[in-house]
Amino acid sequence: MDFYSMHMPQNPSFLVEPTQKQFCKNQVDVSLTLAKHLLLNYGKTFNLVFSPISIQVVLSLLAAGSSGETLTQLLAFLKAESIDELNSIYARLVDVVFADGSSSGGPIVSVANGVWLDQSLSFKPSYRHVVQTSYKAASHRVDFKNKAEEVRNLVNSWVDEKTRGCIKDILSPGSVDSSTQFVLANALYFKGKWRDPFDAYYTKHFDFHLLDSSSVQVPFMTSSDEQYISVFNGFKVLKLPYQHAWSQYWEEKHSFSMYIFLPDAKEGLAELVEKAGSECGFLDRYAPNKAVQVGDFRIPKFKFEYIIEASEALKSLKLVLPFSAGLTNMVDASWPLLVSKIVHKSFIEVDEKGTEAAAATVACMAVGCSMYRPIEVKIDFVADHPFLFVIRENTTGMVQFIGHVLNPLSSSS
Repeated sequence: MDFYSMHMPQNPSFLVEPTQKQFCKNQVDVSLTLAKHLLLNYGKTFNLVFSPISIQVVLSLLAAGSSGETLTQLLAFLKAESIDELNSIYARLVDVVFADGSSSGGPIVSVANGVWLDQSLSFKPSYRHVVQTSYKAASHRVDFKNKAEEVRNLVNSWVDEKTRGCIKDILSPGSVDSSTQFVLANALYFKGKWRDPFDAYYTKHFDFHLLDSSSVQVPFMTSSDEQYISVFNGFKVLKLPYQHAWSQYWEEKHSFSMYIFLPDAKEGLAELVEKAGSECGFLDRYAPNKAVQVGDFRIPKFKFEYIIEASEALKSLKLVLPFSAGLTNMVDASWPLLVSKIVHKSFIEVDEKGTEAAAATVACMAVGCSMYRPIEVKIDFVADHPFLFVIRENTTGMVQFIGHVLNPLSSSS
């Protein structure tokens, strides 16, 4: 039985067709490919967190304004069959993955898309329709030529508001100038309480072992409750469920969990990330589905943010044409728009009560000419050395956040 069969609610509002199931599985594979590249190439010495789905939404908005080889390359990168499939499925995701569950006991979840277009240009009708209907993006007409700094502050304020103050100043001074014609942004916010919260009274300081063989004293949370843990060759996996959202008929609407992938070896994170990003269906294959008794059980508290100008990372993954060939189906103009930069910033805090996480992705455009081993005794799970974590929605399996913790005391990159 796969992940989707195990976690599907009785009356799912999504994933009713095989193509939709496959799309979600593809999204997870794309997420892990991105994670492998970012974690191994850009996060070797510091904590890193990012939201793959936020980046994918912005790339989907770019695809909706593309044609020819640029569109083909974007669809291949996103593992989508067509732009119509991409638009229709992401439109439906809002009802499941991004549905706020706080009124019925679940996490606070919100997503917003925004576009800022120079007043000298106008959208092509087909693109305006997709932006407004499938992605529900708010449109703003602005003056980049004369008020670039003002527009930069507007975008920053919008991101700040939509992420409830978690993501500030995503666009640095000078990142928007008079040559900018168009800005796309996605903002994602998540705040979930653990289904079984940790008691802060039992939080104590222990050593966390760093990659350079030194150690730091950090606060570790603990619990004697049963936990969802699986043990494999070379690593263990812990599933920490968040409180679920329920419908008026007491059916599970959607649910989220954090997964912690802990290598056995203190220096084994890179090998585990390589495996996660190379093995198709990795998250589904190793997701725990049974609660077990725990022995020594400790999880560190952590809080940090990460920002990256993702253009070079995407280019190195063979996504190059949006930055060179341009986007032709967005606006009425005699020239294509070229993506000049894609900035991504994420934040996460994990404590005894739960998790708060947020992310934003901004694209600026300018003119261009089974290895399971059953265990019947108590299982230790002590995350006292670098580990990988994932936050995903259980109904679809889609990934909201991925990151690694190298030092729980470090607050930023």
